[in-house]
Amino acid sequence: MAKILTIEDDELISGDIVRTLKTRGFAVDVARTGRDGMAKVMTGDYDLVTLDRMLPDLDGLTIVTTMRGVGMETPVLVMSAMTEVDQRIQGLRAGGDDYLTKPFSPDEMIVRIEVLLRRRQRGGTAETMLRNGALELDLVKRKVMYRERRLELQPTEFRVLEFMMRHAGQVLTRTMIFEAVWGCRFDPGTNLIDVHVGRLRKKVDQPGERPLIRTIRGSGYLFG
Repeated sequence: MAKILTIEDDELISGDIVRTLKTRGFAVDVARTGRDGMAKVMTGDYDLVTLDRMLPDLDGLTIVTTMRGVGMETPVLVMSAMTEVDQRIQGLRAGGDDYLTKPFSPDEMIVRIEVLLRRRQRGGTAETMLRNGALELDLVKRKVMYRERRLELQPTEFRVLEFMMRHAGQVLTRTMIFEAVWGCRFDPGTNLIDVHVGRLRKKVDQPGERPLIRTIRGSGYLFG
Protein backbone atom coordinates (compact mmCIF):
# COMPACT_ATOMS: atom_id res chain seq x y z
CA MET A 1 0.00 0.00 0.00
CA ALA A 2 1.44 3.36 -1.07
CA LYS A 3 1.76 5.98 1.68
CA ILE A 4 0.98 9.59 0.77
CA LEU A 5 1.61 12.83 2.65
CA THR A 6 -0.92 15.61 1.96
CA ILE A 7 0.30 19.09 2.86
CA GLU A 8 -2.77 21.35 2.74
CA ASP A 9 -3.89 24.07 5.16
CA ASP A 10 -7.54 24.18 4.06
CA GLU A 11 -9.43 21.71 6.26
CA LEU A 12 -12.24 21.09 3.76
CA ILE A 13 -9.89 20.50 0.84
CA SER A 14 -7.56 18.27 2.83
CA GLY A 15 -10.57 16.31 4.07
CA ASP A 16 -11.78 15.72 0.51
CA ILE A 17 -8.28 14.69 -0.61
CA VAL A 18 -7.86 12.26 2.29
CA ARG A 19 -11.28 10.65 1.76
CA THR A 20 -10.62 10.20 -1.97
CA LEU A 21 -7.18 8.69 -1.39
CA LYS A 22 -8.37 6.34 1.33
CA THR A 23 -11.24 5.04 -0.81
CA ARG A 24 -8.60 4.11 -3.42
CA GLY A 25 -6.60 2.16 -0.86
CA PHE A 26 -3.84 4.64 -0.03
CA ALA A 27 -2.50 5.31 3.46
CA VAL A 28 -2.53 9.06 4.13
CA ASP A 29 -0.90 11.48 6.58
CA VAL A 30 -1.84 15.18 6.71
CA ALA A 31 0.16 18.31 7.50
CA ARG A 32 -1.67 21.65 7.82
CA THR A 33 1.38 23.93 7.85
CA GLY A 34 4.53 24.13 5.83
CA ARG A 35 6.80 23.52 8.81
CA ASP A 36 4.85 20.44 9.87
CA GLY A 37 4.91 19.22 6.27
CA MET A 38 8.65 19.79 6.03
CA ALA A 39 9.27 17.83 9.23
CA LYS A 40 7.14 14.91 8.07
CA VAL A 41 8.46 14.73 4.53
CA MET A 42 12.05 14.70 5.74
CA THR A 43 11.45 11.37 7.46
CA GLY A 44 11.53 9.89 3.96
CA ASP A 45 8.61 7.64 4.88
CA TYR A 46 6.33 8.50 1.93
CA ASP A 47 5.83 7.24 -1.60
CA LEU A 48 4.34 10.54 -2.80
CA VAL A 49 3.55 14.04 -1.56
CA THR A 50 0.60 16.25 -2.54
CA LEU A 51 1.49 19.84 -1.82
CA ASP A 52 -0.46 23.10 -1.68
CA ARG A 53 1.61 26.08 -2.79
CA MET A 54 -0.02 28.75 -0.63
CA LEU A 55 0.62 27.57 2.93
CA PRO A 56 0.19 29.95 5.88
CA ASP A 57 3.81 29.92 7.01
CA LEU A 58 5.85 29.42 3.81
CA ASP A 59 5.63 28.92 0.05
CA GLY A 60 5.04 25.25 -0.60
CA LEU A 61 7.76 25.29 -3.24
CA THR A 62 10.29 25.81 -0.46
CA ILE A 63 9.50 22.26 0.64
CA VAL A 64 10.10 20.93 -2.88
CA THR A 65 13.40 22.74 -3.35
CA THR A 66 14.58 21.57 0.08
CA MET A 67 13.68 17.97 -0.77
CA ARG A 68 15.55 18.10 -4.06
CA GLY A 69 18.46 19.89 -2.45
CA VAL A 70 19.07 16.99 -0.07
CA GLY A 71 18.63 14.38 -2.80
CA MET A 72 15.09 13.24 -2.02
CA GLU A 73 13.37 11.96 -5.18
CA THR A 74 9.90 11.36 -3.69
CA PRO A 75 7.30 12.38 -6.35
CA VAL A 76 5.53 15.67 -5.60
CA LEU A 77 2.14 16.65 -7.01
CA VAL A 78 1.77 20.41 -6.58
CA MET A 79 -1.88 21.44 -6.14
CA SER A 80 -2.69 25.13 -6.30
CA ALA A 81 -5.22 27.82 -7.20
CA MET A 82 -2.30 29.64 -8.87
CA THR A 83 -3.17 28.79 -12.46
CA GLU A 84 -1.08 31.05 -14.70
CA VAL A 85 1.32 29.30 -17.05
CA ASP A 86 4.41 30.93 -15.54
CA GLN A 87 3.27 29.90 -12.03
CA ARG A 88 2.89 26.27 -13.13
CA ILE A 89 6.27 26.38 -14.84
CA GLN A 90 7.78 27.75 -11.63
CA GLY A 91 6.28 24.84 -9.69
CA LEU A 92 7.73 22.27 -12.08
CA ARG A 93 11.13 23.93 -12.24
CA ALA A 94 11.31 23.99 -8.45
CA GLY A 95 11.22 20.19 -8.53
CA GLY A 96 7.52 19.34 -8.67
CA ASP A 97 6.74 16.28 -10.79
CA ASP A 98 3.25 17.44 -11.79
CA TYR A 99 1.03 20.46 -11.23
CA LEU A 100 -2.74 20.25 -10.69
CA THR A 101 -4.80 23.44 -10.64
CA LYS A 102 -7.67 23.99 -8.21
CA PRO A 103 -10.53 23.26 -8.36
CA PHE A 104 -9.85 19.78 -9.70
CA SER A 105 -11.68 16.53 -10.28
CA PRO A 106 -10.93 13.80 -7.71
CA ASP A 107 -10.64 11.32 -10.58
CA GLU A 108 -8.03 13.49 -12.29
CA MET A 109 -6.06 13.74 -9.04
CA ILE A 110 -6.07 9.95 -8.70
CA VAL A 111 -4.95 9.43 -12.30
CA ARG A 112 -2.04 11.84 -11.87
CA ILE A 113 -1.01 10.18 -8.60
CA GLU A 114 -1.15 6.72 -10.18
CA VAL A 115 1.05 7.89 -13.06
CA LEU A 116 3.66 9.34 -10.68
CA LEU A 117 3.69 6.17 -8.57
CA ARG A 118 4.10 3.95 -11.65
CA ARG A 119 6.97 6.13 -12.82
CA ARG A 120 8.65 5.73 -9.44
CA GLN A 121 8.14 1.97 -9.44
CA ARG A 122 9.96 1.78 -12.77
CA GLY A 123 12.93 3.28 -10.96
CA GLY A 124 13.03 6.26 -13.26
CA THR A 125 13.84 4.15 -16.30
CA ALA A 126 12.87 6.11 -19.39
CA GLU A 127 10.51 4.42 -21.77
CA THR A 128 11.47 4.66 -25.43
CA MET A 129 8.63 2.58 -26.91
CA LEU A 130 4.91 2.50 -26.14
CA ARG A 131 2.84 -0.43 -27.42
CA ASN A 132 -0.82 -1.32 -27.58
CA GLY A 133 -1.49 -4.44 -29.62
CA ALA A 134 -0.10 -3.91 -33.12
CA LEU A 135 0.33 -0.16 -32.54
CA GLU A 136 3.83 1.04 -31.60
CA LEU A 137 4.96 4.56 -30.75
CA ASP A 138 8.73 5.17 -30.81
CA LEU A 139 9.61 8.12 -28.55
CA VAL A 140 13.19 8.35 -29.80
CA LYS A 141 12.58 8.20 -33.55
CA ARG A 142 9.25 10.02 -33.15
CA LYS A 143 7.36 7.60 -35.35
CA VAL A 144 4.24 5.46 -35.09
CA MET A 145 3.94 2.01 -36.65
CA TYR A 146 0.96 -0.28 -37.17
CA ARG A 147 1.80 -3.80 -38.36
CA GLU A 148 5.08 -2.56 -39.87
CA ARG A 149 3.29 0.29 -41.68
CA ARG A 150 4.26 3.81 -40.67
CA LEU A 151 1.45 6.19 -39.73
CA GLU A 152 2.14 9.79 -40.67
CA LEU A 153 1.18 11.98 -37.70
CA GLN A 154 1.50 15.70 -37.19
CA PRO A 155 3.54 16.73 -34.07
CA THR A 156 0.45 17.60 -32.02
CA GLU A 157 -1.27 14.35 -33.05
CA PHE A 158 1.84 12.48 -31.91
CA ARG A 159 1.72 14.16 -28.49
CA VAL A 160 -2.00 13.45 -28.10
CA LEU A 161 -1.45 9.78 -28.97
CA GLU A 162 1.53 9.54 -26.60
CA PHE A 163 -0.56 10.92 -23.74
CA MET A 164 -3.42 8.54 -24.52
CA MET A 165 -1.13 5.51 -24.75
CA ARG A 166 0.54 6.37 -21.44
CA HIS A 167 -2.94 6.41 -19.86
CA ALA A 168 -4.49 3.49 -21.73
CA GLY A 169 -7.63 2.17 -20.06
CA GLN A 170 -8.35 5.44 -18.23
CA VAL A 171 -11.05 7.94 -19.14
CA LEU A 172 -9.27 11.15 -20.16
CA THR A 173 -11.16 14.42 -19.96
CA ARG A 174 -10.65 17.17 -22.50
CA THR A 175 -9.08 19.27 -19.73
CA MET A 176 -6.49 16.57 -18.98
CA ILE A 177 -5.55 16.17 -22.63
CA PHE A 178 -5.41 19.90 -23.31
CA GLU A 179 -3.25 20.76 -20.30
CA ALA A 180 -0.89 17.82 -20.93
CA VAL A 181 -0.42 18.46 -24.66
CA TRP A 182 -0.78 22.23 -25.01
CA GLY A 183 0.61 23.08 -21.57
CA CYS A 184 -1.96 25.73 -20.69
CA ARG A 185 -5.34 26.02 -19.02
CA PHE A 186 -8.24 24.45 -20.90
CA ASP A 187 -10.73 26.76 -22.61
CA PRO A 188 -14.16 25.02 -22.64
CA GLY A 189 -15.01 27.00 -25.77
CA THR A 190 -12.30 25.46 -27.91
CA ASN A 191 -12.81 22.44 -30.16
CA LEU A 192 -9.07 21.75 -30.57
CA ILE A 193 -9.30 18.43 -28.72
CA ASP A 194 -12.18 17.13 -30.82
CA VAL A 195 -10.48 18.20 -34.07
CA HIS A 196 -7.14 16.55 -33.24
CA VAL A 197 -8.70 13.40 -31.81
CA GLY A 198 -10.89 13.14 -34.90
CA ARG A 199 -7.85 13.34 -37.19
CA LEU A 200 -5.97 10.89 -35.01
CA ARG A 201 -8.81 8.38 -35.16
CA LYS A 202 -8.75 8.36 -38.96
CA LYS A 203 -5.07 7.39 -38.86
CA VAL A 204 -4.93 5.05 -35.86
CA ASP A 205 -8.24 3.17 -35.97
CA GLN A 206 -7.98 0.49 -38.64
CA PRO A 207 -10.91 -0.68 -40.83
CA GLY A 208 -12.46 -3.92 -39.67
CA GLU A 209 -10.82 -3.77 -36.22
CA ARG A 210 -12.06 -2.60 -32.84
CA PRO A 211 -11.48 1.17 -32.48
CA LEU A 212 -8.62 2.09 -30.16
CA ILE A 213 -10.02 5.55 -29.39
CA ARG A 214 -13.53 5.69 -27.99
CA THR A 215 -15.69 8.64 -26.94
CA ILE A 216 -17.14 8.39 -23.44
CA ARG A 217 -20.20 10.59 -23.65
CA GLY A 218 -20.14 13.41 -21.13
CA SER A 219 -16.65 12.49 -19.89
CA GLY A 220 -13.97 12.43 -22.58
CA TYR A 221 -12.02 9.71 -24.36
CA LEU A 222 -10.79 6.21 -23.61
CA PHE A 223 -7.80 4.64 -25.36
CA GLY A 224 -7.21 0.92 -25.59
